[in-house]
Amino acid sequence: MPWFKRNKQNFSTIRSPKSKLAIPGGLVHKCSKCFSVNYIKDYETNYRVCPRCNYHERLDAWERIAMLTDKDSFQECDSDLRSGDPLKFEDRKKYPERLEEYQKKTGMNEAVVTGCATVEGHPLSLAVMEANFIMGSMGSVVGEKVTRSMEKGIEKNIPVVTVCVSGGARMMEGILSLMQMAKTSILVAEMDAKGIPYITILTHPTTAGVMASFASLGDVIIAEPGCMVGFAGPRVIEQTIRQVLPKGFQTAEFVEKHGFIDCVVHRRELKTTLARFLRYFHDVDAAAS
Repeated sequence: MPWFKRNKQNFSTIRSPKSKLAIPGGLVHKCSKCFSVNYIKDYETNYRVCPRCNYHERLDAWERIAMLTDKDSFQECDSDLRSGDPLKFEDRKKYPERLEEYQKKTGMNEAVVTGCATVEGHPLSLAVMEANFIMGSMGSVVGEKVTRSMEKGIEKNIPVVTVCVSGGARMMEGILSLMQMAKTSILVAEMDAKGIPYITILTHPTTAGVMASFASLGDVIIAEPGCMVGFAGPRVIEQTIRQVLPKGFQTAEFVEKHGFIDCVVHRRELKTTLARFLRYFHDVDAAAS
């Protein structure tokens, strides 16, 4: 005879719904920083900037070009240039395989798009870097295309603008990547000697070899809010100098406060600001002539 006897109980079961509520995709966007949810239409209208915390999401090179230049004015140059494999580099993948992977992913041959365009009617030579291509790293082709963009500005006597986003030099090309820093810097010096205006726009992140060379040499240096600007990462710097860095170190606002860049501009005002500088340089050139 059992010590305990459980009375039988009849439990009612809940039937699973026959159909689930279908919510169409593409209606909302969740901010990567504050995680607030906003209508995708409002988010796109605000140039992919969170309306609550002002976080600037990343744009690809072609979106940058469409945002900054006059409609249908951009004419691409040197789109056929591709990187080789001079060092026969291999880590988890062979370098040519990695290049092919990113070429398929982005639809681009390299981490920069160059060409000529107009901004509110003002002509310029433009180079726009692509973060989605090996984090905008600067190899031989990136350095060559940026250099040719500067040479185009000298040839046509028009301002040169670079939109920078990069993790630095491309390790797969070793010393050949580092040589691009010297090459682009020489062209910046030549533009300065010939009076060609040079404007750089820094986006998140602009670091290492690119920041140490042509990104920091502009006559005017503009940055988007909150973007990281610097040579090495804050952890590496703290370990090197053995000091705690100030709060907000390497943000665009901190760097502007200490005089390294000229202005921090919201993305929706970037084209207008760029046109204002181009107009100023044009008026100065006209007055000088």
